[in-house]
Amino acid sequence: MIRIEKVELRRVRLPLVHRFQTSSHAKRELEHILVTLTGSDGAVGWGEIASPSGPFYSAETVDSCWAVARTFLAPLVLAARWEHPSELAAAMAKVRGNHFARAGFDMAGWALWSRAMGVPLSKALGGERAKVEAGVSLGIEATIDDLLAQVEARVAEGYRRVKLKIAPGWDVEPVRAVRAAFPSVPVHVDANGAYALDARAVFEELDGLGLLMIEQPFAPRALTDHAALQAILTTPICLDESVEEVDDLVTALRLGAGRILNIKVSRMGGLTPAVRAHDLAVAHDVPVWCGGMHEFGIGRAANVALSSLPGFTLPSDVSGSDKYYARDVTREPVVCDGGFVEVPSAPGLGWEADLDFLDSRTTGRETVSP
Repeated sequence: MIRIEKVELRRVRLPLVHRFQTSSHAKRELEHILVTLTGSDGAVGWGEIASPSGPFYSAETVDSCWAVARTFLAPLVLAARWEHPSELAAAMAKVRGNHFARAGFDMAGWALWSRAMGVPLSKALGGERAKVEAGVSLGIEATIDDLLAQVEARVAEGYRRVKLKIAPGWDVEPVRAVRAAFPSVPVHVDANGAYALDARAVFEELDGLGLLMIEQPFAPRALTDHAALQAILTTPICLDESVEEVDDLVTALRLGAGRILNIKVSRMGGLTPAVRAHDLAVAHDVPVWCGGMHEFGIGRAANVALSSLPGFTLPSDVSGSDKYYARDVTREPVVCDGGFVEVPSAPGLGWEADLDFLDSRTTGRETVSP
């Protein structure tokens, strides 16, 4: 039986090596919350709350996650007694929504448990692969030439799939330019819900460009519109923001709203529901891949472990740390070599936190005890 004796929260800020522009805002640095759970035997598990700073991707922010983590989740975790991380997730389910905040605690619980069991996190989750295919996500650039330069650099690094952000006014033309310059590279586009069904002509044009998938064209709850669009497209629609709960996936499957699923640990509330979504997708022959939120090394380690599960048949957003950060929060960065990231064989997450560096980048810290 595991009992948590102490919860520590850290707000940590890192600069990005390259500005990342989406349809709603630009990012030059990121602040995430790192969670540590200390068990009664002194063992520690690390997790990451990788929420955005503003409410543009989801309703959660760093500030809201900090408040929910310290006021509600930490006390629940300290009061829980559990033998498997899924039981800890069940205890936290009393808190509605707040998936990003819950994900950090769930991740830390899995890290603590897998280390205690003496197995890698990947094996604890049911993973089978020794290495995972890595894709890369590229933002909206100032010019098409700038975008082509970014694609060229990432292809040269060996990434096995390129995702392009699109938005009204930046869609068919830049995507067509990338397809013309890199005809053999697997490419998919991500709209982050920036369009409405009346823009389906844009997607009909994109449908002819040989894309791997079209990700989240419409708003999260617009599942019937996604189903209507999927019915007229050959290119698979991939759902992201639409699936926050496993029940959302059940609804999407029944509606035929998409043919591919992006599983994000943060969006779904942790590794526990992410594995459940994977299992359900596999049962319905839906390919899945692991999306990212520009995680620091802690969250990136969890993504790598999750991506080792058998249903992750498409390249995941497990890019090397150097794609985003000059220096990461782990002692050793996550490295992408030839388009693959090795899955650690050591117990737990497989990457260790660099405490001295973390102290230098911590902007806030709080410890919660019983």
